[in-house]
Amino acid sequence: MSKLKFTFLGTGTSQGVPVIACGCEVCASHNPKDNRLRSSLLVQSDAGNIVVDTTPDFRYQMLRAKMKHLECVLITHSHKDHIAGMDDIRAFNYFQNSAIDIYASDFSQNVIIREFSYAFADFKYPGIPEITLRTIPDDAFEINGLSITPINVMHHKMPVTGFRFGDFTYITDANYIAPEEKEKIKGSKVLVLNALRHEKHISHFTLEEAIEIGRELEIPQLYLTHISHQLGLHDEVSRQLPAGVALAYDGLEIEI
Repeated sequence: MSKLKFTFLGTGTSQGVPVIACGCEVCASHNPKDNRLRSSLLVQSDAGNIVVDTTPDFRYQMLRAKMKHLECVLITHSHKDHIAGMDDIRAFNYFQNSAIDIYASDFSQNVIIREFSYAFADFKYPGIPEITLRTIPDDAFEINGLSITPINVMHHKMPVTGFRFGDFTYITDANYIAPEEKEKIKGSKVLVLNALRHEKHISHFTLEEAIEIGRELEIPQLYLTHISHQLGLHDEVSRQLPAGVALAYDGLEIEI
């Protein structure tokens, strides 16, 4: 397998950081690592450029990453902060002169069809996004020779799909991982996991819960994402983390 490069396009929760109208010390911070777009990941390899989730910030994320070509998109789940930017796929349609494959669960596909109904209408007006929906299988699948293993987790009562690319596993928006799904993660050199805040949450792991999962699975390096302003200042929280655990931040690049 060729070397894989992972870039965090966004590491924030659904409102991003800073939050509109909030005056807390995190939202007022001048540290760029405290500025977080909605959570998304860019995977680059010989298979091309693959993006995980089209957030409301998708357009800016693509511009910031200087993206000129996109192979496909993987969707973790259908909440707005993970699909709302899908309309901007049309820029890649135009320059690549082709539709873009969107891999999603059957449930997420139903939401996408409802939310972007104009892209699937019998009569399509010019300039709409051209999307080919593809179902994420239960087992490992390939995109241009890159093997991807889906990891099924729960976000309260909503199924969410994580993805393992070689020795790198990416999971966002989860508060439960079944034992059989944890087996799929074991052996990863890097695990990315959501850690919303310190206080218990109905549908997200807390900082402490995410760290415990990393320990349980004996992951050498755990990165935390989908972070809210309630977690605290990036630098202050980072100083308190154990070895092998770090906060991800927008623009962070990892090669494996």
